Amino acid sequence: MEVCGTHTHEIFKLGIRNILPDTIDLISGPGCPVCVTPIDFIDEAVMLALEKGCTITTFGDLVRVPGTKLSLAQARARGAKVKVVYSPLDGVEYAKKHQDEQVVFLSIGFETTTPSDVLTIKEAKNLTNFSLLTANKTMPMAYEAMKDSCDAFLYPGHVHAIIGTKICEELRDKDGVSGVVAGFTASELLTAIAIIVKKVQQGKPFFVNAYPRVVKSEGSKKAQDIIKTYMEPCDASWRGIGKIAHSGLQLKEAYKAYDARKVYDLPVIKGKDNPACRCGEVLRGACKPYDCPVFGKGCTPDHPIGACMVSSEGTCSAYYLYGGLKEWKK
Repeated sequence: MEVCGTHTHEIFKLGIRNILPDTIDLISGPGCPVCVTPIDFIDEAVMLALEKGCTITTFGDLVRVPGTKLSLAQARARGAKVKVVYSPLDGVEYAKKHQDEQVVFLSIGFETTTPSDVLTIKEAKNLTNFSLLTANKTMPMAYEAMKDSCDAFLYPGHVHAIIGTKICEELRDKDGVSGVVAGFTASELLTAIAIIVKKVQQGKPFFVNAYPRVVKSEGSKKAQDIIKTYMEPCDASWRGIGKIAHSGLQLKEAYKAYDARKVYDLPVIKGKDNPACRCGEVLRGACKPYDCPVFGKGCTPDHPIGACMVSSEGTCSAYYLYGGLKEWKK
């Protein structure tokens, strides 16, 4: 299972799937932050925009992800202020220049992007009109939840550049979970897949760091410390997987003035996914995108029904853009 959405897209673009025998099945897992963010979060963001009058700052992928009733793009069409930014700090800069507006940055992602998200708090320390709506997640407990879905994980190199490799070794030793940390070039991906094929045949749990030029055993202590300063573990809901204990990150009580849920007293929202979409099953490896009845028909990148077709790292998006006849079984 290639956990990372970037791995999924790179493997397709490089044509690696086309040279693998049918005995090797690459399953796309829950490594796209936009894809695993539950629909409740989109509904919260829409409420902040339309009912609370906030200006939403966010990366572009989230704008078109469907909510229960509206996406942020549709909310914007109804008069909501939704600004696409290219860095979390862009949200802070916008708040500084528009102090008559209440600005919320949508903070999602894994260990790779969380440090830059929470550093906005440091930059916004003199502002009273900036906050974060958080849905940040961590990968270790997701590995645990998905451990029976594949023979081995293709671990995401950028995540483990932050958290190191200790968790991979613990999963191998305690739970018999195998995997290889991989980079993103053709040679790095092929090397990692070759290692998995060879090691699986030996019949013993294994872990190999095949990205040593970037990933070190200890990871990035500086990035880890930044996260620990501002955030603490919490239970988190993952689209398609459900609630995973201690797999999320929330702002500490000391920073509640920057927590949009507390600042705007948001109610608990239970969103409702479109029943035609099998995005959740795709994320946990239970089906392929072409098994979904709306894939490539009612659901396309121009008219997405599910998050996996919206995101630039989404599995459905990769299959649609690069899959070809070999992957489009229908």
